[in-house]
Amino acid sequence: SLTNATRRGLPKEKMSENGIMSRAKVLTIDTMNPTVKKVEYAVRGPIVQRAVELERELSEGMKKPFAEVIKANIGDAHAMGQQPITFFRQVLALCSYPELLSDSTFPEDAKSRACRILQSCGGNSMGAYSASQGIDSVRQDVARYIERRDGGVACDPDNIYLTTGASDGIVTMLKLLVCGEGTTRTGVMIPIPQYPLYSAALAELGAVQIDYFLNEEKCWSLDITELQRAVNEARQYCNPRALCIINPGNPTGQVQSRQCIEDVIRFAAKERLFLMADEVYQDNVYAEGCQFHSFKKVLFEMGPEYAETVELASFHSTSKCYMGECGFRGGYMEIINMDDEVKDQLTKLLSVRLCPPVPGQALMDLVVNPPQPGEPSYGSFIKERTATLSALAEKAKLTEQVLNTVQGISCNPVQGAMYSFPRITIPEKAVKEGQQPDMFYCMKMLEETGICLVPGSGFGQKDGTYHFRMTILPPTDKLKILLNKVKEFHQRFTQQYS
Repeated sequence: SLTNATRRGLPKEKMSENGIMSRAKVLTIDTMNPTVKKVEYAVRGPIVQRAVELERELSEGMKKPFAEVIKANIGDAHAMGQQPITFFRQVLALCSYPELLSDSTFPEDAKSRACRILQSCGGNSMGAYSASQGIDSVRQDVARYIERRDGGVACDPDNIYLTTGASDGIVTMLKLLVCGEGTTRTGVMIPIPQYPLYSAALAELGAVQIDYFLNEEKCWSLDITELQRAVNEARQYCNPRALCIINPGNPTGQVQSRQCIEDVIRFAAKERLFLMADEVYQDNVYAEGCQFHSFKKVLFEMGPEYAETVELASFHSTSKCYMGECGFRGGYMEIINMDDEVKDQLTKLLSVRLCPPVPGQALMDLVVNPPQPGEPSYGSFIKERTATLSALAEKAKLTEQVLNTVQGISCNPVQGAMYSFPRITIPEKAVKEGQQPDMFYCMKMLEETGICLVPGSGFGQKDGTYHFRMTILPPTDKLKILLNKVKEFHQRFTQQYS
């Protein structure tokens, strides 16, 4: 009855205008999963939602101080005009529509690659489910790729799990790690600034986020004394069990040195932490003297004391590097030194979602096994790959140079990845506007210039500092326009609020 419902604190039922009793909703903001309400994802947050509204308003003929919205908020390469690799799209087209195999316009190596992939699919169709761990032949190709990348360090295909982008693998591993209550609740160490996937996933899983700060004054480097501080403090209120590293960094663009990676591995071994290495930008290294070193390779070069004991999961994706194929949602994770019984549980967990998208698996296969010397597509593949990475390197340098000419903006070298994370000085008058200062800054920039950036508070930053993240992905001519608009806006903003 209504009376009993009221006594139990349940929502009251209401009488509609036509006299029909409407039932209170089962799912309301008060009765939904509380951990979901804690999830925040700045990369697609309120500024991006406003950018979409502005695009619609422009299309409807509304007058704005700008002609277009430039979205520099997310690492979506193709949306920013980067062209797909021809060979990859040819093979995927052939796999999707095998009737094209008789078309003479497709090169023979693309056809043979498509046939090999289709033969690995149920019913020779990408429309069939695959094994939950992924197509066997693709996992074998991933294993061979890792061996080549790491100078011959062995890789067992049984340790390879194909995933729906790297994000799927990261969240799956966190699900396995999270347990306990109160002070025994799992704590996970993440870098600050961080990619919001981590904070969002930890909030959803009810885990404890342990922040360790990257050193902005030393080009966002990782300091072991800071890791030690963070883990010591965290042990007072949770059970630290995992350490996440993003290398090359997002949003900060730094590339970790080999020595740093060795130090992190020793730290993880000493503190008994599960290592999670997010290496999705491994081909995106631009700065002189910088080189990508995989955690797997360094781990095994450190000898059996570490190679046979430290638990590691590393992640890669088709979405970044020179591919930029975000929408296909392809990725993999490799696990090292995982307990056999936990491995069984991992396989069970993956089987619940049946399998990753098969087109994404096919694309991952092409990434790890591209055209080889002597094959018809090799020359065009190398030309396209080199052009894409060279353009990104040029834009990384351009971004740093232009932003550092602006008084009140300081930008570290963009050593790798696809983003800059400059520090901005916000006048005290603007800080007192009542909003998060960098959110206020970025929203005002959007409304006045049409440029969509993400405030640094969405990634985490030291108290009293303000930043924004922007991608370096727009075409060079558009990037120059964007950077000049940022420069002009910052000068105008500073004058207005001084």
